[in-house]
Amino acid sequence: MNSHHRTVAVVGAYGHTAGFVVAELRRRGFTPLLVGRDADRLEAAAQAHPGAQARVASLVDPASLDRALSGADAVVNCAGPFADTAPSVIDAALRAGIPYLDVAAEQAVVLETFEQRAHQAREAGVVVAPAMAFYGGLGDLLAGAAMGDWPDADDITVAIALDSWQPTEGTRKTGRRNAGRHVVFTGNRFAPPAAAPATYSWSFPHPVGEQKVVEFSSADQVTISRHVRVPEIRVCMNEKPLRDLRAPQTPPPTAVDADGRSAQTFLVDVVARRGGETRRASASGRDIYAVTAPIVVEAATRILDGRINTTGVAAPGELFDAADFLRALDPAHLSFSGPEHGRTAGTGRSGRSGGTGRTGRT
Repeated sequence: MNSHHRTVAVVGAYGHTAGFVVAELRRRGFTPLLVGRDADRLEAAAQAHPGAQARVASLVDPASLDRALSGADAVVNCAGPFADTAPSVIDAALRAGIPYLDVAAEQAVVLETFEQRAHQAREAGVVVAPAMAFYGGLGDLLAGAAMGDWPDADDITVAIALDSWQPTEGTRKTGRRNAGRHVVFTGNRFAPPAAAPATYSWSFPHPVGEQKVVEFSSADQVTISRHVRVPEIRVCMNEKPLRDLRAPQTPPPTAVDADGRSAQTFLVDVVARRGGETRRASASGRDIYAVTAPIVVEAATRILDGRINTTGVAAPGELFDAADFLRALDPAHLSFSGPEHGRTAGTGRSGRSGGTGRTGRT
């Protein structure tokens, strides 16, 4: 089916990330269907995106959600906090028999989606793809690219470097909503994080280089654990963006180009270890909110085209050929480098080759 004959509903269509998603859907030839509870904000969003339809719906009124999704070929949920929205929108997608994707970064919500919706989605033969975004999606795809033909790994580290983090109000609201719900993946299970997260040095690819990083709980630990046989999944981030996120005076993102992207840059570096061997894949680009749009729209395109490996609730690297997916985003949306590009991986962390490599732990 040609994308010009497809309609994709976007729930929470007037949010910051949703604006990028709607623009990317239009660029790819889809007809966006804007869904939200605020009629005035929906109308303003529709005016900003000529050709888009708009429908008002309430998450507490299943019938209104059903009407809003009528005629849609897929739905992308951009309405956070996802703890409040994902269950209702997933139920509506399953009733409609259409794929559900979201851009949730909320660990607990993504974990609950896998644990509580697997049977329903599998029985319906519908794809439910949570965390198809910068957090959860990109790290998982890079882990798949790094793993290649390995059947398992000893450990995987997702190292994230941001030059800054200008959080949206949605990010701040989500953080407050999910306080105390974070976990880490260690010893083949999820566990509460340490009271004082570990810090160590990480050697990022050029141009970022050596950075002090802090262990970080993210949706990547959930998505990777669902389909990769690995007992330890670590996520870490350099210190500056975490300080930005904690500071109430940090401003929201400011557009610096015609596409609405901010100047903030990212580099995600994933290292998998197995025995004495390591493999690395990395991606870099601009604006963690903006890059979510091509990730989730590429995923929706492949799902609707039937270019998927499974149905039901699934992680990005479980649904797609990870390296092929990332190559499809390079160079228009990000720069991807992986083992299949002929790059030799290092341990990533400072320290002894093949060891834990942690230094400066606090």
